[in-house]
Amino acid sequence: MSGPLSGVKVLEIASIGPGPFCGMLLADMGADVLRLDRLEPSDLGLPLDAKYDVMSRGRRSLALDLKRPEAIEIALALAGRSDALIEGFRPGVTERLGLGPEACLARNPRLVYGRITGWGQDGPLAQSAGHDINYIALSGALHAIGRSGEAPVPPLNLIGDFGGGGMVLAFGIACALFEARASGKGQVIDAAMSEGAASLMAMFYGRKAAGDWCDVRGANLLDSGAPWYDAYETADGKHVSIGAIEARFYAELLARLGLDARKLPGQFERSRWPELRAQFASAFKKRTRDEWCRELEGSDACFAPVLALGEAPQHAHNQARGAFVDVAGVTQPAPVPRFSRTPGRIARGAPQRGEGGAQALADWGFSHGEIEGFRARGALMLNP
Repeated sequence: MSGPLSGVKVLEIASIGPGPFCGMLLADMGADVLRLDRLEPSDLGLPLDAKYDVMSRGRRSLALDLKRPEAIEIALALAGRSDALIEGFRPGVTERLGLGPEACLARNPRLVYGRITGWGQDGPLAQSAGHDINYIALSGALHAIGRSGEAPVPPLNLIGDFGGGGMVLAFGIACALFEARASGKGQVIDAAMSEGAASLMAMFYGRKAAGDWCDVRGANLLDSGAPWYDAYETADGKHVSIGAIEARFYAELLARLGLDARKLPGQFERSRWPELRAQFASAFKKRTRDEWCRELEGSDACFAPVLALGEAPQHAHNQARGAFVDVAGVTQPAPVPRFSRTPGRIARGAPQRGEGGAQALADWGFSHGEIEGFRARGALMLNP
Protein backbone atom coordinates (compact mmCIF):
# COMPACT_ATOMS: atom_id res chain seq x y z
CA MET A 1 0.00 0.00 0.00
CA SER A 2 1.03 3.63 -0.50
CA GLY A 3 -0.35 6.93 0.71
CA PRO A 4 -0.25 8.92 3.96
CA LEU A 5 -2.38 6.32 5.79
CA SER A 6 -0.20 3.37 4.78
CA GLY A 7 0.00 0.93 7.69
CA VAL A 8 -3.34 1.96 9.18
CA LYS A 9 -5.76 -0.96 9.57
CA VAL A 10 -9.46 -0.17 9.28
CA LEU A 11 -12.28 -2.64 9.98
CA GLU A 12 -15.43 -1.64 8.07
CA ILE A 13 -18.78 -3.24 8.86
CA ALA A 14 -20.69 -3.26 5.57
CA SER A 15 -23.33 -0.55 5.21
CA ILE A 16 -24.62 1.85 2.57
CA GLY A 17 -23.92 5.47 1.60
CA PRO A 18 -21.58 7.29 3.97
CA GLY A 19 -19.86 4.20 5.42
CA PRO A 20 -18.56 2.91 2.08
CA PHE A 21 -17.63 6.44 1.00
CA CYS A 22 -15.61 6.93 4.18
CA GLY A 23 -13.93 3.57 3.61
CA MET A 24 -13.09 4.55 0.03
CA LEU A 25 -11.47 7.80 1.15
CA LEU A 26 -9.33 5.99 3.72
CA ALA A 27 -8.40 3.17 1.33
CA ASP A 28 -7.46 5.68 -1.38
CA MET A 29 -5.03 7.22 1.10
CA GLY A 30 -3.33 3.89 1.77
CA ALA A 31 -5.28 2.45 4.71
CA ASP A 32 -5.73 -1.32 4.70
CA VAL A 33 -9.53 -1.52 4.82
CA LEU A 34 -11.07 -4.92 5.55
CA ARG A 35 -14.84 -5.01 5.08
CA LEU A 36 -17.03 -7.38 7.06
CA ASP A 37 -19.75 -8.44 4.63
CA ARG A 38 -22.81 -10.55 5.22
CA LEU A 39 -22.72 -14.16 4.14
CA GLU A 40 -25.72 -13.67 1.87
CA PRO A 41 -26.87 -10.75 -0.28
CA SER A 42 -28.94 -8.20 1.62
CA ASP A 43 -30.92 -5.05 0.97
CA LEU A 44 -27.86 -2.86 1.53
CA GLY A 45 -28.57 -0.68 -1.48
CA LEU A 46 -29.37 -1.65 -5.06
CA PRO A 47 -27.66 -4.81 -6.36
CA LEU A 48 -24.46 -3.87 -8.14
CA ASP A 49 -21.74 -5.97 -9.70
CA ALA A 50 -18.50 -5.43 -7.78
CA LYS A 51 -16.83 -4.12 -10.93
CA TYR A 52 -19.10 -1.08 -10.87
CA ASP A 53 -19.18 -0.57 -7.10
CA VAL A 54 -16.69 2.31 -7.19
CA MET A 55 -17.13 3.30 -3.54
CA SER A 56 -16.03 -0.19 -2.46
CA ARG A 57 -12.70 0.01 -4.26
CA GLY A 58 -9.47 -0.67 -2.40
CA ARG A 59 -10.91 -3.17 0.09
CA ARG A 60 -10.69 -6.81 0.88
CA SER A 61 -13.69 -8.69 2.21
CA LEU A 62 -14.43 -11.13 4.99
CA ALA A 63 -17.98 -12.50 4.97
CA LEU A 64 -19.40 -13.16 8.44
CA ASP A 65 -22.73 -14.17 9.92
CA LEU A 66 -22.83 -11.63 12.74
CA LYS A 67 -25.85 -13.34 14.25
CA ARG A 68 -23.61 -16.17 15.39
CA PRO A 69 -21.41 -15.89 18.51
CA GLU A 70 -18.50 -17.47 16.64
CA ALA A 71 -18.58 -14.64 14.07
CA ILE A 72 -18.75 -11.98 16.77
CA GLU A 73 -15.66 -13.47 18.37
CA ILE A 74 -13.85 -13.27 15.02
CA ALA A 75 -14.94 -9.65 14.58
CA LEU A 76 -13.71 -8.78 18.08
CA ALA A 77 -10.39 -10.44 17.34
CA LEU A 78 -10.13 -8.23 14.23
CA ALA A 79 -11.09 -5.13 16.21
CA GLY A 80 -8.26 -6.02 18.57
CA ARG A 81 -5.81 -5.59 15.69
CA SER A 82 -7.45 -2.59 14.04
CA ASP A 83 -6.58 1.07 14.30
CA ALA A 84 -10.09 2.19 13.38
CA LEU A 85 -13.56 0.75 12.86
CA ILE A 86 -16.47 2.03 10.76
CA GLU A 87 -20.09 1.11 11.53
CA GLY A 88 -23.32 2.55 10.17
CA PHE A 89 -26.11 0.81 12.09
CA ARG A 90 -28.86 2.51 14.05
CA PRO A 91 -27.82 3.40 17.61
CA GLY A 92 -27.61 0.36 19.88
CA VAL A 93 -27.38 -2.29 17.16
CA THR A 94 -23.68 -3.07 17.54
CA GLU A 95 -24.10 -3.13 21.32
CA ARG A 96 -26.80 -5.78 20.97
CA LEU A 97 -24.56 -7.76 18.63
CA GLY A 98 -21.71 -7.63 21.13
CA LEU A 99 -19.61 -5.37 18.89
CA GLY A 100 -20.30 -2.04 20.55
CA PRO A 101 -17.62 0.46 21.56
CA GLU A 102 -17.29 -0.88 25.09
CA ALA A 103 -16.62 -4.45 23.91
CA CYS A 104 -14.23 -3.38 21.14
CA LEU A 105 -12.29 -0.89 23.26
CA ALA A 106 -11.92 -3.54 25.94
CA ARG A 107 -10.04 -5.60 23.35
CA ASN A 108 -8.16 -2.62 21.95
CA PRO A 109 -7.94 0.59 24.05
CA ARG A 110 -6.31 2.43 21.12
CA LEU A 111 -9.19 1.73 18.72
CA VAL A 112 -10.88 4.66 16.99
CA TYR A 113 -14.54 3.59 16.80
CA GLY A 114 -16.30 5.54 14.05
CA ARG A 115 -20.10 5.63 14.02
CA ILE A 116 -22.13 7.20 11.21
CA THR A 117 -25.89 7.71 11.44
CA GLY A 118 -28.44 10.12 10.05
CA TRP A 119 -29.58 11.71 13.30
CA GLY A 120 -26.78 10.89 15.74
CA GLN A 121 -26.48 8.42 18.61
CA ASP A 122 -29.09 10.16 20.78
CA GLY A 123 -31.95 12.64 20.56
CA PRO A 124 -35.65 12.26 19.73
CA LEU A 125 -35.03 11.06 16.16
CA ALA A 126 -32.07 8.78 16.86
CA GLN A 127 -33.99 5.54 16.23
CA SER A 128 -35.96 6.82 13.22
CA ALA A 129 -35.27 5.61 9.70
CA GLY A 130 -34.23 8.16 7.11
CA HIS A 131 -32.11 8.93 4.09
CA ASP A 132 -29.99 11.79 2.81
CA ILE A 133 -32.96 13.92 1.78
CA ASN A 134 -34.38 13.79 5.31
CA TYR A 135 -31.11 14.62 7.05
CA ILE A 136 -30.35 17.63 4.87
CA ALA A 137 -33.96 18.79 5.26
CA LEU A 138 -33.48 19.05 9.02
CA SER A 139 -30.17 20.90 8.62
CA GLY A 140 -31.59 23.76 6.57
CA ALA A 141 -29.64 22.77 3.47
CA LEU A 142 -32.49 21.33 1.40
CA HIS A 143 -34.73 24.36 1.92
CA ALA A 144 -32.03 26.59 0.45
CA ILE A 145 -31.57 24.64 -2.80
CA GLY A 146 -33.93 25.29 -5.67
CA ARG A 147 -35.29 27.99 -7.93
CA SER A 148 -37.59 30.81 -7.06
CA GLY A 149 -41.20 29.76 -6.69
CA GLU A 150 -40.37 26.06 -6.99
CA ALA A 151 -40.02 23.19 -4.51
CA PRO A 152 -36.62 22.37 -2.99
CA VAL A 153 -34.40 20.26 -5.28
CA PRO A 154 -32.57 17.22 -3.81
CA PRO A 155 -28.88 17.71 -4.70
CA LEU A 156 -28.40 13.98 -5.37
CA ASN A 157 -27.20 12.52 -2.06
CA LEU A 158 -24.03 14.57 -2.01
CA ILE A 159 -24.63 16.75 1.04
CA GLY A 160 -25.84 14.23 3.63
CA ASP A 161 -24.35 10.88 2.68
CA PHE A 162 -21.04 12.00 1.28
CA GLY A 163 -20.10 15.57 2.27
CA GLY A 164 -21.78 15.74 5.66
CA GLY A 165 -21.48 12.02 6.36
CA GLY A 166 -18.65 9.94 4.94
CA MET A 167 -16.21 12.81 4.49
CA VAL A 168 -16.84 14.15 7.99
CA LEU A 169 -16.37 10.66 9.44
CA ALA A 170 -13.12 10.18 7.52
CA PHE A 171 -11.90 13.53 8.86
CA GLY A 172 -12.92 12.51 12.37
CA ILE A 173 -11.10 9.19 12.09
CA ALA A 174 -7.93 10.90 10.85
CA CYS A 175 -8.13 13.38 13.74
CA ALA A 176 -8.68 10.65 16.32
CA LEU A 177 -5.84 8.54 14.92
CA PHE A 178 -3.53 11.55 15.22
CA GLU A 179 -4.59 12.14 18.83
CA ALA A 180 -4.19 8.47 19.69
CA ARG A 181 -0.53 8.63 18.71
CA ALA A 182 0.05 10.99 21.63
CA SER A 183 -2.44 9.68 24.20
CA GLY A 184 -2.32 5.97 23.43
CA LYS A 185 -6.09 5.97 23.77
CA GLY A 186 -8.86 5.44 21.26
CA GLN A 187 -12.28 7.04 21.36
CA VAL A 188 -15.76 6.91 19.84
CA ILE A 189 -16.79 9.21 16.98
CA ASP A 190 -20.48 10.12 16.73
CA ALA A 191 -20.92 11.45 13.17
CA ALA A 192 -24.48 12.51 12.31
CA MET A 193 -25.29 13.35 8.70
CA SER A 194 -27.82 15.97 9.75
CA GLU A 195 -25.11 17.78 11.72
CA GLY A 196 -22.49 17.32 9.02
CA ALA A 197 -24.89 18.88 6.52
CA ALA A 198 -25.45 21.77 8.94
CA SER A 199 -21.69 22.25 9.16
CA LEU A 200 -21.53 22.58 5.38
CA MET A 201 -24.06 25.40 5.72
CA ALA A 202 -21.86 27.40 8.14
CA MET A 203 -21.25 30.29 5.75
CA PHE A 204 -24.95 30.69 4.99
CA TYR A 205 -25.96 30.71 8.65
CA GLY A 206 -23.41 33.47 9.17
CA ARG A 207 -24.71 35.46 6.21
CA LYS A 208 -28.30 35.05 7.37
CA ALA A 209 -27.40 36.39 10.81
CA ALA A 210 -25.75 39.36 9.09
CA GLY A 211 -28.89 40.03 7.05
CA ASP A 212 -27.14 39.10 3.83
CA TRP A 213 -29.11 35.91 3.14
CA CYS A 214 -32.84 35.32 3.16
CA ASP A 215 -34.90 32.15 3.53
CA VAL A 216 -36.34 32.49 0.02
CA ARG A 217 -35.04 30.11 -2.62
CA GLY A 218 -33.61 31.68 -5.75
CA ALA A 219 -33.31 35.14 -4.22
CA ASN A 220 -29.69 35.13 -3.03
CA LEU A 221 -26.25 35.43 -4.58
CA LEU A 222 -25.39 31.73 -4.82
CA ASP A 223 -28.76 29.99 -5.20
CA SER A 224 -29.62 31.03 -8.78
CA GLY A 225 -31.00 34.36 -7.59
CA ALA A 226 -28.15 36.40 -9.05
CA PRO A 227 -28.17 36.28 -12.86
CA TRP A 228 -24.37 36.30 -12.98
CA TYR A 229 -24.17 33.09 -10.88
CA ASP A 230 -26.24 30.54 -12.75
CA ALA A 231 -26.44 28.10 -15.64
CA TYR A 232 -27.73 29.12 -19.08
CA GLU A 233 -28.97 27.21 -22.09
CA THR A 234 -27.01 27.50 -25.32
CA ALA A 235 -28.07 27.32 -28.97
CA ASP A 236 -27.67 23.53 -29.08
CA GLY A 237 -29.78 22.88 -25.98
CA LYS A 238 -26.78 22.34 -23.71
CA HIS A 239 -25.76 24.51 -20.78
CA VAL A 240 -22.90 26.62 -19.48
CA SER A 241 -22.19 27.99 -16.01
CA ILE A 242 -21.04 31.45 -14.97
CA GLY A 243 -19.99 32.70 -11.55
CA ALA A 244 -18.76 36.23 -12.17
CA ILE A 245 -19.17 37.64 -8.66
CA GLU A 246 -16.24 40.06 -8.41
CA ALA A 247 -16.43 43.33 -10.37
CA ARG A 248 -13.41 42.65 -12.58
CA PHE A 249 -14.69 39.18 -13.48
CA TYR A 250 -18.16 40.55 -14.15
CA ALA A 251 -16.72 43.22 -16.44
CA GLU A 252 -14.86 40.60 -18.45
CA LEU A 253 -17.99 38.47 -18.74
CA LEU A 254 -19.97 41.41 -20.13
CA ALA A 255 -17.24 42.26 -22.60
CA ARG A 256 -17.01 38.71 -23.92
CA LEU A 257 -20.78 38.45 -24.16
CA GLY A 258 -20.83 41.66 -26.18
CA LEU A 259 -22.98 43.47 -23.61
CA ASP A 260 -22.57 47.17 -22.76
CA ALA A 261 -22.62 47.73 -19.00
CA ARG A 262 -23.94 51.26 -19.53
CA LYS A 263 -27.14 49.86 -21.03
CA LEU A 264 -27.69 47.22 -18.36
CA PRO A 265 -29.04 47.26 -14.79
CA GLY A 266 -26.35 47.45 -12.13
CA GLN A 267 -24.77 44.16 -11.11
CA PHE A 268 -26.23 44.33 -7.58
CA GLU A 269 -29.47 46.07 -8.48
CA ARG A 270 -31.62 43.23 -7.20
CA SER A 271 -34.96 44.66 -8.26
CA ARG A 272 -33.79 44.57 -11.88
CA TRP A 273 -32.13 41.15 -11.82
CA PRO A 274 -34.90 39.68 -14.02
CA GLU A 275 -33.98 42.19 -16.76
CA LEU A 276 -30.31 41.33 -16.49
CA ARG A 277 -31.07 37.61 -16.54
CA ALA A 278 -33.04 38.03 -19.76
CA GLN A 279 -30.06 39.74 -21.38
CA PHE A 280 -27.72 36.92 -20.35
CA ALA A 281 -30.17 34.25 -21.49
CA SER A 282 -30.56 35.89 -24.88
CA ALA A 283 -26.81 36.24 -25.34
CA PHE A 284 -26.00 32.64 -24.45
CA LYS A 285 -28.69 31.30 -26.78
CA LYS A 286 -26.88 32.81 -29.75
CA ARG A 287 -24.03 30.27 -29.73
CA THR A 288 -23.51 26.59 -29.02
CA ARG A 289 -21.84 25.35 -25.87
CA ASP A 290 -18.63 24.56 -27.74
CA GLU A 291 -18.58 28.02 -29.28
CA TRP A 292 -18.90 29.57 -25.85
CA CYS A 293 -16.10 27.33 -24.61
CA ARG A 294 -13.83 28.73 -27.30
CA GLU A 295 -14.79 32.25 -26.30
CA LEU A 296 -14.84 32.00 -22.52
CA GLU A 297 -12.90 28.96 -21.31
CA GLY A 298 -9.61 29.92 -19.71
CA SER A 299 -10.69 33.54 -19.25
CA ASP A 300 -11.45 35.37 -16.00
CA ALA A 301 -15.16 35.41 -16.77
CA CYS A 302 -15.63 32.51 -14.28
CA PHE A 303 -17.01 30.11 -16.85
CA ALA A 304 -17.24 26.36 -17.37
CA PRO A 305 -19.38 24.14 -19.58
CA VAL A 306 -21.97 22.00 -17.78
CA LEU A 307 -20.70 18.49 -18.52
CA ALA A 308 -22.55 15.21 -18.17
CA LEU A 309 -20.92 12.24 -16.43
CA GLY A 310 -20.02 10.80 -19.81
CA GLU A 311 -18.33 14.04 -20.85
CA ALA A 312 -16.42 15.18 -17.77
CA PRO A 313 -13.61 12.58 -17.95
CA GLN A 314 -12.91 13.63 -21.55
CA HIS A 315 -12.40 17.32 -20.82
CA ALA A 316 -8.86 18.51 -21.55
CA HIS A 317 -8.30 19.91 -18.05
CA ASN A 318 -9.49 16.75 -16.33
CA GLN A 319 -7.32 14.65 -18.62
CA ALA A 320 -4.26 16.81 -18.03
CA ARG A 321 -4.74 16.51 -14.27
CA GLY A 322 -5.57 12.80 -14.34
CA ALA A 323 -8.78 13.60 -12.46
CA PHE A 324 -10.36 10.34 -13.62
CA VAL A 325 -8.83 6.89 -13.88
CA ASP A 326 -9.80 3.55 -15.39
CA VAL A 327 -10.09 0.53 -13.11
CA ALA A 328 -11.05 -2.73 -14.85
CA GLY A 329 -12.74 -0.78 -17.62
CA VAL A 330 -14.73 1.47 -15.27
CA THR A 331 -14.00 5.20 -15.44
CA GLN A 332 -14.08 6.75 -11.97
CA PRO A 333 -12.73 9.70 -9.98
CA ALA A 334 -9.08 9.47 -8.94
CA PRO A 335 -8.10 9.63 -5.25
CA VAL A 336 -8.10 13.10 -3.70
CA PRO A 337 -6.43 15.18 -2.40
CA ARG A 338 -2.97 14.97 -3.93
CA PHE A 339 0.17 14.55 -1.89
CA SER A 340 3.64 15.50 -3.13
CA ARG A 341 5.49 12.70 -1.32
CA THR A 342 2.99 10.01 -0.35
CA PRO A 343 0.33 9.99 -3.07
CA GLY A 344 -2.80 7.93 -2.64
CA ARG A 345 -3.78 5.30 -5.17
CA ILE A 346 -6.46 2.74 -5.92
CA ALA A 347 -4.93 -0.50 -4.69
CA ARG A 348 -7.60 -2.75 -6.15
CA GLY A 349 -11.19 -2.77 -7.34
CA ALA A 350 -14.19 -3.60 -5.18
CA PRO A 351 -14.16 -7.15 -3.77
CA GLN A 352 -16.75 -9.85 -4.11
CA ARG A 353 -18.05 -11.10 -0.76
CA GLY A 354 -15.17 -12.81 1.01
CA GLU A 355 -12.62 -11.93 -1.68
CA GLY A 356 -9.13 -11.42 -0.29
CA GLY A 357 -10.24 -12.27 3.23
CA ALA A 358 -7.79 -15.08 3.85
CA GLN A 359 -4.80 -13.02 2.77
CA ALA A 360 -6.04 -10.05 4.78
CA LEU A 361 -6.16 -12.15 7.93
CA ALA A 362 -2.62 -13.32 7.30
CA ASP A 363 -1.47 -9.75 6.69
CA TRP A 364 -3.11 -8.68 9.94
CA GLY A 365 -0.96 -11.18 11.83
CA PHE A 366 -3.28 -14.17 12.25
CA SER A 367 -1.50 -17.51 11.99
CA HIS A 368 -2.45 -20.24 9.54
CA GLY A 369 -3.84 -22.25 12.44
CA GLU A 370 -5.98 -19.32 13.63
CA ILE A 371 -7.32 -18.73 10.14
CA GLU A 372 -8.19 -22.38 9.70
CA GLY A 373 -9.85 -22.29 13.11
CA PHE A 374 -12.00 -19.37 11.97
CA ARG A 375 -12.92 -21.29 8.84
CA ALA A 376 -13.78 -24.41 10.82
CA ARG A 377 -16.30 -22.52 12.91
CA GLY A 378 -18.44 -22.11 9.80
CA ALA A 379 -19.41 -18.53 10.59
CA LEU A 380 -17.45 -16.91 7.80
CA MET A 381 -16.67 -17.19 4.10
CA LEU A 382 -13.07 -16.81 2.96
CA ASN A 383 -11.61 -16.49 -0.50
CA PRO A 384 -7.87 -16.14 -1.12
